[in-house]
Amino acid sequence: MTLFTVVIPAYNEENGIASICKRVLSVKDELMKEGIDLELLVVDDGSKDQTAQIASGIEGLKVIQHPQNKGYGAALKTGFAAAKGDLIGFLDADGTYPPEYFPALCQKALEGFDLVIGSRMAGEKSEMPLVRRLGNMFFAGMISLLGRQKITDSASGMRVFKKEILEKVYPLPDGLNLTPIMSTRALHENLKMIEIPIPYSERVGRSKLNALRDGSVYLRSITWTVLTYNPVRIFGMIGLFGIILMLLVGLGVLITRLTGVTDLGPWGVAALFLGSVSGVVGVSIFALGVAFNYLVTLFYKRPIRQGLFGKPIFRAPLEKQFGWMGFVLMVIGLVVGLVSIGLGISGWEITRLWFYLLNSAMIIMVGTQLVIFWFLIQVLEELSARFEC
Repeated sequence: MTLFTVVIPAYNEENGIASICKRVLSVKDELMKEGIDLELLVVDDGSKDQTAQIASGIEGLKVIQHPQNKGYGAALKTGFAAAKGDLIGFLDADGTYPPEYFPALCQKALEGFDLVIGSRMAGEKSEMPLVRRLGNMFFAGMISLLGRQKITDSASGMRVFKKEILEKVYPLPDGLNLTPIMSTRALHENLKMIEIPIPYSERVGRSKLNALRDGSVYLRSITWTVLTYNPVRIFGMIGLFGIILMLLVGLGVLITRLTGVTDLGPWGVAALFLGSVSGVVGVSIFALGVAFNYLVTLFYKRPIRQGLFGKPIFRAPLEKQFGWMGFVLMVIGLVVGLVSIGLGISGWEITRLWFYLLNSAMIIMVGTQLVIFWFLIQVLEELSARFEC
């Protein structure tokens, strides 16, 4: 018989706690048919109303109380620590999630999935407000892009997971952002995940979610979590954007020069400035992301994640190309610079040469950066190899 522990975090939910607890307990018979016993824990997170007293009066559950409010995530983690089951599930106390779907979620967990998420965005009827729906779509898309696995509901508050995965997804935050961080960590820990469509109802009482405040917390915490696993996914995209912008600006200015226009004007100068800065900064950020991946490898003692978009561009990883790419750029920059200086000495006007001298300096700087990062990565790779021995 498999023991399944359901954790309900509750803060000032006196109007809905009795209903949701009874609904959870009502699925016990159906769970028993699947060989699953039920343990129900209510974690009262320092409520100032009658939530704890009402829950304590319901037979078949255990109430754990925080002396003061610590947050949604903290309440869940208290429940996880007290859970006796090999399977753990949770849902909100406000009646928005259907506990009647727990048997279906548990069945998927017993089939071998590490984390089963009840998705409010996968086709079932949902009463989620439009602002929250749009926010959920944004964060689910962000996590899918950064984690290279599609998910539809990053912040679902109804899940079932194997207790053994907690050591892989911890640490988890104390706030409402526990759920998207759990999803993000699960993806990067290569846990086996699946989403099951569930309906979503309007909550009982006033929502505690603030779209702007909590949305900004979600964004920061997801970004920082991804950076601890695969920095090049974020730094690489930012750097690549800067490099592409530099190439576009450089191409435009070059075409202008070749057509005989030497006076760029204020907008042309501004574009050239933007392209130069974005190029140098873009290369630095991209290379920094690659170097950080090696540092992450040293910490986790696992293979280095390769390929910005899933597959390396070259047969060897891109960072292996930094050495020769940097050397070639330095040579090109020096040649352009020396030729331009020579033409200036021979009598050419500086108005015809400044553009090439500027590009020469930028190309030399970018090439130097690549060579420096190549040496750094060689050292980090050597250290990584020593850790594996």
